[in-house]
Amino acid sequence: MADIIKDLEWRYAVKKFDPSKEIEESKLETIKKAFNLTATSYGLQPIKMVILNNKKLQEQLVQYSFGQQQVAQASHLLVFCIEKNIDAEYISGYFNKVKKVRGTSDSVLEPFKDALVSEFSKMDSNEIHQWATNQAYLAMGNLLTICAAEQLDACPMEGFLPERYDELLDLSSKGLSSVLVLPIGYRAEDDMFSGLKKVRRDIENSIIYIS
Repeated sequence: MADIIKDLEWRYAVKKFDPSKEIEESKLETIKKAFNLTATSYGLQPIKMVILNNKKLQEQLVQYSFGQQQVAQASHLLVFCIEKNIDAEYISGYFNKVKKVRGTSDSVLEPFKDALVSEFSKMDSNEIHQWATNQAYLAMGNLLTICAAEQLDACPMEGFLPERYDELLDLSSKGLSSVLVLPIGYRAEDDMFSGLKKVRRDIENSIIYIS
């Protein structure tokens, strides 16, 4: 436990990456598996992650990231995307997977599936988009911790133009919309922010304990 706290204290939002340093394949595999294991509402996983390791494309994306150079400097750029269509077919696909993996009977699964199909049918596209985006935030939070544990640097970003990312990466054809961006790699030695102390509330002012 002490180690993960030290890792989280070491972590910061990197302002400058060392573009000469590449992430090891073993650490990238850990990132991929951790993303796939992220908790999501109902277990529906309405999210996918694009892993970009293409300097030409990364440099093109800087202009759609409000000039944030981390996008080009990072070893890899993670783009968190949401599924555009969360409908009865999508939900049924999840329950078919549950049945295959767990062997759960239809008599147990059908009522839950029908309830979810009914619930999502009452939601408009904006509500579903927000719900799915919330799941992407869960995944990013999870990966920030995993990166810290792996001694990988990261910089979470909301400041980018999703429609431009979608166009350049051809995400719409895959039924996806980008919602978050996470450059990952290794901090540059001259990133002045790496040595700054964290500024956080005193713990007694951020935790409420009820017994």
